[in-house]
Parts: sequence; C-alpha cells; structure tokens
Amino acid sequence: MIKIKQLKGQKKYQELTKLMNKHIQKMSENIKEEEIWFLEHENVFTAGSSTPKEFKVNEINKIPVIKVNRGGKITFHGPGQLVIYPLINLKKRKKNIIDYINLLEDICIKAFKRSDIKLYKKKEKNRGLWVEKNNELKKIIFIGLRYSKGIIHHGLSINFNLDLNNFQKIDPCGLNSKDISSLYALKINYDKRKIYQDLKEEFMKVFY
Repeated sequence: MIKIKQLKGQKKYQELTKLMNKHIQKMSENIKEEEIWFLEHENVFTAGSSTPKEFKVNEINKIPVIKVNRGGKITFHGPGQLVIYPLINLKKRKKNIIDYINLLEDICIKAFKRSDIKLYKKKEKNRGLWVEKNNELKKIIFIGLRYSKGIIHHGLSINFNLDLNNFQKIDPCGLNSKDISSLYALKINYDKRKIYQDLKEEFMKVFY
C-alpha cells in the first residue's frame, strides 16, 4: 500500500528536492517505495522548464528564485500553501501523463466537494483548478510535474491562506497575478484539517 507522509514544519525547497531525488532512485527499482508527501515550503519562487531563457533573476522581494526541472513557468511557494508531492511509478501502473493529471484534478474536486467547495477545470488556459466567487473564477490549485524513467514527481500546490503579495511580483504559471487567489482571501469557509484528511483519503482510493 502506498504511504502518505505529512512532513512537519516549513521545508527548504532545495533540501526537500534532494530528499525527493534520493527517494525516486529507490522507486525506479521497487514500486512498493511509492509515497505521497504533504508539506509546506519556506518562501521561494521556482522557475520551471517553460520559463523564458532570458529570465535570469536570482531573487524577488529578497526571496530566492530557484530554477527547477518540473514543467511550467515561474510560481511561488510559501507558508499557508499546501504542497503535495506524489512520487508515483507511472510506467509500472501503465498510466500516461494526461491521465495522471486528470486523476490529480479529480482527486481535488472530490475532496473539496466534501466541504461544499466546488472546483472548476479550465483546460483552455492551463492545468489546475479554480473556484468561483462573485461570478469570477480564481485559480487556487496549480500543477507542475516532472517525468523521468517511468517516475512522475513534483506535484500540486493549493492556496489556503498564504501571503498573496508575492504572487503580485510575477505572472504565476503564465497567468496574470490577478487570476490567482486563496480560500482565505476569497472568504470561503473551510476546515484545513478536514480538507487535508479528505485529500489523503481520495489519494488512497486511487493509488492504493
């Protein structure tokens, strides 16, 4: 059975990715090593493989910018944002990347539905999920992945109550920063512990 780990505290991005890379090596040899990590990061901007080559900034608002090997453009991670890293052997599970992304979105939709929060897909822009408030859709869930040697890693981030000011410094994932929000900023009632638990249960239903 796949393991779900709740990592305590706020994790430094580079230290966490080192741990991830070590674990991925185990997974390439044994599907039983699959895990799903729930955590929060310290403040950090990460620039994915689709970030323009001319972007050479190393720091924004005194927060480091780290170039990473996941897909997508630049985004922000920080306290108040749940990051989920499913470390999954897609090759042995015989799933393609598009099917996997659909699964991630569906897991979130089902988990949030338990709290009467409706999430929306907008595939014409990019992958991830939106909520509606005052007849406007705001993105709160982001997906950025890396596939290598049959293993999919990195994952998704969910804006609960993080400081959105740092999103104003960038065009996150190629979107206008005005399209980005959080459950807290939108004044949507939620129980963070309940959503965490519901997400874990929905992940276990799919990746048992």
